[in-house]
Amino acid sequence: MAAKKRSFGRVRKLASGRYQARYLGPDGIDRPAPRTFPTKRDADNWLADRQSEIGKGEWQDPDAGAINFEVYALKWVAERGLSATTEELYRRLLRLHILPTFCAWDLDEINAPRVRSWRAERLATTGAPTTVAKSYRLVKAILETAVDDELIRRNPCRIKGAGKESPGERQIATVAQVDALADVLGPRWRLMVYLGAYGPMRPEEQAELRRKDVDLDAMTIRVRMAAPELTTGRRAIGDTKSDAGKRLVALPAFLRTDLRRHLDWYAEKGPDGLLFVGERGKPFRRSSLGRKWRKARTAVGLSEDFRFYDLRHTGHTLTTRSGATLKDTMVRAGQSSERAALIYQHSDHERQQEVAAGLDQMVQAQRRKNADLSSGTQRAQGS
Repeated sequence: MAAKKRSFGRVRKLASGRYQARYLGPDGIDRPAPRTFPTKRDADNWLADRQSEIGKGEWQDPDAGAINFEVYALKWVAERGLSATTEELYRRLLRLHILPTFCAWDLDEINAPRVRSWRAERLATTGAPTTVAKSYRLVKAILETAVDDELIRRNPCRIKGAGKESPGERQIATVAQVDALADVLGPRWRLMVYLGAYGPMRPEEQAELRRKDVDLDAMTIRVRMAAPELTTGRRAIGDTKSDAGKRLVALPAFLRTDLRRHLDWYAEKGPDGLLFVGERGKPFRRSSLGRKWRKARTAVGLSEDFRFYDLRHTGHTLTTRSGATLKDTMVRAGQSSERAALIYQHSDHERQQEVAAGLDQMVQAQRRKNADLSSGTQRAQGS
């Protein structure tokens, strides 16, 4: 009986005794298998897999992933339409933590073991799990786009929980410490401290506040834009962190005097005048405040890792303690997700003591009530 003619691909036996398989791809290119096979059946099975991929529309050009990771990653960043601060962060992570390892590889050479080895090395070398988590998420996002572009079949970043950040509990300043910070920093920066704590506004939002954004009678400030400062010193004026960042912030009444004085003494003139400027009349810069902030922080007994940005965390934690709902928290902070807002809903030791005291009062009151009812019943029965 004559052998059945092969309908897909070709197999030939080499002088070595191994078998070579080839097939015509959907792109019209004759493609050999990347390896030879010990038996004809193994070669046939490999061809059957390729034929099945073509039939299901799952076939990918095996040479498509032969693109250098560094070239692809830098193009990926350039095409994202990122904010200036996010782009700066991504390029820094690439330069310091990712490209030193991945720059020598093509996309299809990056596999799960290599990703695991890279992550383990970064954790051991840097001792900075948060930075490594950010770097891992960036690599994963880049390679996920490579999957969408049909350059690789599967994303090799498959380490469960590797992109999750677990920062330690942030320090919270007391009301007295916030007041002390405002006093030590002096009248020019006093209002900025209070808006950071009780606004609670991000530093980059405060940097772009204008006179026209302030309504002294209503005690509100309209947040419209942001001006984060890049490591180069450039102010990147643009939109707020998210659409939710554009908001009207109602201020507590105790800030009225500080707000009025700041408008009279320090804000630029005219409706478009900046609310915060340095001693030389230039737009607010981190460097204008940095040295003074570090001295003030030490003077009031706060740790070295307490950042100006943590004033926002402090004030918002106090807001939640005052009875604000999760939605109130999101709107006031300019947050677009519940997950972000829940960061401020933590319960520290001081709050746990307050909860315990409240529980004690409730139980003691109920016991006294029960005791009174019991005494009243006994007297009624004895009469």
